[in-house]
Order: sequence, then C-alpha cells, then structure tokens
Amino acid sequence: MTLEEEIGALKARHKALILAHNYTRPEIQDIADFVGDSLELSRKAAECHAPVIIFCGVRFMAETAKTLSPESIVLHPNPHSGCPMADMASPEAVAEYRKKHPGTLVVAYVNTTAATKTEVDICCTSGNAEKLIAGLPADRKILFLPDANLGANLNNKLGRKMDLWPGCCPTHNKILPEHVTAAKEKHPSALVLVHPECTPTVVALADRALSTGGMLKFVRESEHKEFIIGTECGILHRMRKENPVKQFYPLEPAVVCPNMKKITSEDVLFALRDLAPRIELDEEMRRKAKAPIDRMLEVLP
Repeated sequence: MTLEEEIGALKARHKALILAHNYTRPEIQDIADFVGDSLELSRKAAECHAPVIIFCGVRFMAETAKTLSPESIVLHPNPHSGCPMADMASPEAVAEYRKKHPGTLVVAYVNTTAATKTEVDICCTSGNAEKLIAGLPADRKILFLPDANLGANLNNKLGRKMDLWPGCCPTHNKILPEHVTAAKEKHPSALVLVHPECTPTVVALADRALSTGGMLKFVRESEHKEFIIGTECGILHRMRKENPVKQFYPLEPAVVCPNMKKITSEDVLFALRDLAPRIELDEEMRRKAKAPIDRMLEVLP
C-alpha cells in the first residue's frame, strides 16, 4: 500500500477532512479535500461538520478551525509549523496597548493566535481588509495588527492613519523591489501579482496586490497569459493545475515559507494514525477568539 493509499484508508476510517493551505507542499495539496486560504478553509470545515479535521498550514490556522468547529477533533500534523508574524503580537502586549489607548478600535489580521484574538475588536483577512477598513468611521482611531506592511498598504490606498503594530511576515518581507524589477526585465509581457503583506515599495511596482484567493481568481479570469507571482511559491502548484495554458514565473530567489513546508505526507499519516497532535482551546478563550471573527462575518459575510 502506498503512503497516499494509507492516508486514504485512515481518512475514510475516521471520516476525516484534510485541509491544505495554498502555500503547503504540492503533495500535501494533492491529498487534500480542500485547498485555500486560512479562513476559507476554516469556514469550509465548519460547514462540513467533519468529526476529524487535519489542518495542513501553520498553527494559528488550525486554531481558527478549532475556534469555528469546537466539536471536531482538529489535528495540526506538525506542531513546529508556526507563524512568526502571528507570534509578533502577544495577547499580553495587545492588552497593554488597550490599557494605554482605551478608545482605540483594535483590528486584527486573521493571522493571529487564538489568544491574541481574545484581545481585539474585529478581524479581517488580506482579501477583505480594504473593504472592512473603508467601512469604519473616518474619525475613529484604529490600531492594525500584527502586519505593518499590510496596514501601511491599507493606509496608502485608503488615506487612513491607522497605528501599525511592528510586525511582518518574514517571508514576504524578504521580497525586494529589485527582485520585482529583475523579474519584469526577464518576463516583460507578464503581469506582476504580489501579496499585500509585501512592503509598500514592492506593492508600488506590482500590477496588482492581492490575497492568495484574489490571485487565484484573477489569473483564472484574466485574458492575460503570463504572470509573475510575488508570494510564497507553493501557490504556483495550484495555479498551474487550474490554468495549464498560462505561464507563471516565481520571483528569484524563490519565496519560501519554511514553516509551511514543514508539514509532510508522513506527518499527515501519523496524525491520522494517532489522532494527534490535537489543537485544544479553553472554551472561554475559544468563545472570546470567535467573537472578532463573527463581527467580521457580520459586516462582510
């Protein structure tokens, strides 16, 4: 029996659902029931009511799945697959900020830990952040966390003056303007798509700054045939599968999130075999962490 067949047999036995983020290894995406971005996958899991969910992504994503699906066993196949950006905004530090700035509305990128979500007012995603922030009162003081790049890009686009938490995605932050310029010189006919977690100087050079879901939708619908992709290279696997007649070029050097790549097929097999490691959230924390997500979904369903 092959590794994939073993995974399939265990998945059937446990009636499990395998979710994979767009940045995971190709072989992980290929065994998943659904591939997507973090919140999209968590909402899909909540709709499916699977007794066992295997979330192949970084830890905060699995926490979000548990937050929305408390009755399910949520497995995170590799406990070392964390998100440095999410860890840059601790709940204690956010609580301290709130004490010093009691009138400030705290908006958290969904890329935060469950513990940190308990200290914020509302969440957003990279795909809906612009619409959500644009809908907030213009005179309201806002703190945006944890990604200063995403926050700065929103400030620039919307003319806001949000306070920005000093955090970033280390992977996207390594993309430099000269990487984009070199790629454009090498592929002059290609459109440049970058993630809004990139620095404002990189975003300024791109044709579009889009979330992973936004990128996938854009390349599917675009009549253009060539694209330079300025985000984690794992997404290229799905893009090429869904758009076989189009050309996709990664930036050089390749944009790789080491944490997303930590999850292997063997990890998935062992997680299904042992039903571990599990994501466990204290019920009070889970309810408090769910509240800002629910507020986001009320505003932008």
